[in-house]
Amino acid sequence: MANHQSSKKRVRQDAKKRIHNRYYKKTARTAIQRLRELEDGKKAEEFIPKVFSLIDRVAKRNIWHKNKVANLKSSLAKHINKLKAA
Repeated sequence: MANHQSSKKRVRQDAKKRIHNRYYKKTARTAIQRLRELEDGKKAEEFIPKVFSLIDRVAKRNIWHKNKVANLKSSLAKHINKLKAA
């Protein structure tokens, strides 16, 4: 358990950040899941900028690593291209 005032404050701050980060991460994961469930290429193409924005926001806050973000965006773009081709 924390003994110093500064370490108690750090525990409080970390708990607050954890909740905040979890919200952004969960929101991005849900958006990705919804995008992958879409079967209409036109709707998916309209939705992908919003998903990329969420993913970039998560990367900016260092919640996800930049390489993970790049891989996600790449695989989602491939998915959208397959839908448009079909």
